[in-house]
Amino acid sequence: MSTAANAFWPELPLEAWKDTCSTLQLWMQIVGKIRLAQTPWLNHSWQVPLYVTARGLTTSPIPQGARLFEMQFDFLDHVLQIDTAEGSRRRIALKPQTVADFHAAVAGALADLDISVSISDYPCEIADALAFSTDHLHAAYDADYAQRFWRVLLQADRIMKRFRTGFIGKASPVHFFWGSFDLAVTRFSGRRAPLFKGKAPGVSEAVMREAYSHEVSSAGFWPGGATLDYPAFYSYAYPAPAGFREAKLQPAQAFYSDTLGEFLLPYEAVRNASDPDAVLLAFFQTTYEAAANCGNWDRSALECALGVPAVPRGPISS
Repeated sequence: MSTAANAFWPELPLEAWKDTCSTLQLWMQIVGKIRLAQTPWLNHSWQVPLYVTARGLTTSPIPQGARLFEMQFDFLDHVLQIDTAEGSRRRIALKPQTVADFHAAVAGALADLDISVSISDYPCEIADALAFSTDHLHAAYDADYAQRFWRVLLQADRIMKRFRTGFIGKASPVHFFWGSFDLAVTRFSGRRAPLFKGKAPGVSEAVMREAYSHEVSSAGFWPGGATLDYPAFYSYAYPAPAGFREAKLQPAQAFYSDTLGEFLLPYEAVRNASDPDAVLLAFFQTTYEAAANCGNWDRSALECALGVPAVPRGPISS
């Protein structure tokens, strides 16, 4: 792999930045919950996530009545930037600091901007989590690894957006869920799914059931965490059809994890490939085909060729 390619796909061993990763997830939950508190509910919680930008991750504009404000984690200048549509701005340094201090700084910045938001004081999808306002345990911030993480998200976002163009059925945006701390894109068969019975700490059953109300094939990137000690791309189906886990995949390094109930492709297999784009697209495509073929999706009605710039798709035959 060339030196230039390595710059786009940096090393990201979880062990080297796990404390920063944990702290950053909690900071992002504070910001994400602000968007959640102000934004009308959208199907499958699509009003919740953050979005990858050329500088970091953003909430996109958040409404407060007729006013709008936006919050962005900037991993080039290492600040949380809060902008209002009236032109006001506040910046909070991303540096080693406790979750409690970051929580207080965000609340103070919003108050300075005359923005009043009330959020839950507890994180989502983290077992036995401390309240944000009293969390003096998580306080790490390694700027180099935070920026590496964002650079991986940039590349994953780019490839996932390309993969998304090959589907004309219902599909999610490519978005970053701050609760589970992963970048994801989801395709839908169009059929209702069995009642979802899974649970997650700090998430209501109603939210979980609505999120998985329809059959899906979902893929994404996760930096790792409590149940996986390395970064990986993943793909799963709900409900998982018979034969799904036994499907043949590309590349050879991809495998089915019985622990997580999904296919995994270690990030290192992509980073070290001679053509990372092709390897990752192959993983997304073959795992989707496993879900679609085993689940009897109407593929002819749902799929199309990958999109190319400035070329409209032709008419879809009936």
